[in-house]
Amino acid sequence: MGVILRIAYISTYPPTHCGVGEYTRMLVAAMKSVNSNVTIYVLCDENCGEERYDSYAGAYVYPTFKKRSSSYDSILNQLSRIGNVDLIHVQHEYGIFGSNDSILQALIKAKSEGLVKKVVFTLHTVQHPLYGDKESLDFQRRLSYADAIIVHSYLQEFEIQQQGVDPIKIYRIPHGTLLNPFLGAPRFKLIEQLGIKSENIKGYIMTTPGFLRRDKGLDILSEALEYLRRRGNTDMTLIVAGELRDKEVLSFLDYASKYVNVVVLERYLSNEEILKLIALADIVMLPYRDKLGMYSVSGILHLSMGSFKPIVGTRVPRLIELYQFAPRLTAPPRTPIELAKRISWVIENYDYAVNYMGYMYGYAVRTQWLRAARKHLALYRELLSI
Repeated sequence: MGVILRIAYISTYPPTHCGVGEYTRMLVAAMKSVNSNVTIYVLCDENCGEERYDSYAGAYVYPTFKKRSSSYDSILNQLSRIGNVDLIHVQHEYGIFGSNDSILQALIKAKSEGLVKKVVFTLHTVQHPLYGDKESLDFQRRLSYADAIIVHSYLQEFEIQQQGVDPIKIYRIPHGTLLNPFLGAPRFKLIEQLGIKSENIKGYIMTTPGFLRRDKGLDILSEALEYLRRRGNTDMTLIVAGELRDKEVLSFLDYASKYVNVVVLERYLSNEEILKLIALADIVMLPYRDKLGMYSVSGILHLSMGSFKPIVGTRVPRLIELYQFAPRLTAPPRTPIELAKRISWVIENYDYAVNYMGYMYGYAVRTQWLRAARKHLALYRELLSI
């Protein structure tokens, strides 16, 4: 049977609308698939629903902490209630825990009190000094007090190393990838299941899924579509889908609708719905603009690359993997004409573009969630010497 590990994750969790929460659920589900001798507890935000057993992920879920709190003693109380755990793993994002080091201090205390043996952090965002937040930089420097720090990209790895974090404690484990189970499904069924009217779809289908925010670059995409219209590319549909986080985005989409057919699904999409949308699309558009001084990776990119569709994006840190494996399909950020050229090339050379993405598709297979889970388990065992 082997040793039974008791692992606690601190993270947002569905039904909370948060990419980190979706990430945690997929990681936990994969963890249980590769090793049934793991008991998993998720100590989630207060908005994650009722205390329950999540049968899909195989985890006990406990609403525990308030987001961006100045104190996380509630986590210690919950650990005392469920009993000691071997390892606690924080899925850290500044939008969840704020810039201070309160979460780190709470877990140092938990370790000193014998509530946990080892402490691991995954940094979903690493901040550069140019971001200008001294408090977050102080937190990142203190992360050497943890037993391990996981990051997703080389940029993140070297940035926190340069900020003084012990390189021995830094582990790069790529974001997990879910291979799309809806590929090959009839287009009319996908359209129906997504609640789209079939008469609103024509030509090449492009999609930009995820939260509707200004940093998604939809203003740049709208200008690129205007340029494509002037070049005679008119037979296309843009489907933009996600929960609205910035009303200004709607004006960009109104502008785009002058030049191409635009369909907007203004609602929070589950991972299943996002996968259906990407399976429906011919091209995935990620015209992102990143904030200065922030390093992260895109969960939408990993959902997209697991769908084996051409992806056109920008050369920003969040899309470093796209730039690494398919540089020809990336444009400098904030350059609508260059972005339009990439879209036009894909449309005119579609079969070749699919083949060109081969290295990206290979990376998708290598970063499947089951493999990501095995890497996490190997790290946990290394830390616990078992």
